[in-house]
Amino acid sequence: MAFQRAKPREPVGEAGLFEYAVKSLSVKMRTERDLRRLMRARAEPGEAGESAMDRVVERLVELKYLSDTRFAADYTRMRKENQGFGRRRVQQDLSLKGIDKETAQSALGAAYDEADEVALARDFCRRKRMKQPGDQKETVRVMNRLIRAGYSSGTIFKLLRAWEVPEEMIPGVGGSDSDSYAEPDERAED
Repeated sequence: MAFQRAKPREPVGEAGLFEYAVKSLSVKMRTERDLRRLMRARAEPGEAGESAMDRVVERLVELKYLSDTRFAADYTRMRKENQGFGRRRVQQDLSLKGIDKETAQSALGAAYDEADEVALARDFCRRKRMKQPGDQKETVRVMNRLIRAGYSSGTIFKLLRAWEVPEEMIPGVGGSDSDSYAEPDERAED
């Protein structure tokens, strides 16, 4: 059985767009860019649709239903507290969602400036049931998961040292891999 194409929807005016936007915001918090993307599929094509979307967004901002600043603050707080992600991951996610740099930096600063990132990384490991690595392969695996979660290399090294992982098991610090990360002048002296 072949899939049927979706029927093209009739474009709606400003009142229909407003109703759709409010309904969409009641289901999930959204950025202005995300909401415009959703409304574009329902709006009239051309300048008339763009101006209708602009008026709907203005009205939603005026009614305080839509705020990129509030979205960034709430999103940052939830990603930090609920999922345990580091600053870099949340910053990247906000950028992908269309939040401007200044707003993102403000939200990240409020959430992460006073936070102990090593403790956050430790909680992330506990939540994901990551165990103290026993060999270099496991150490690399732990490091990669923490990097994907948005933790800085300094934080990761502090966590591994707190776990008392031997230096030779940490790539880039000691052992056979350390020469590849050393400065050229340091290798010549060895």
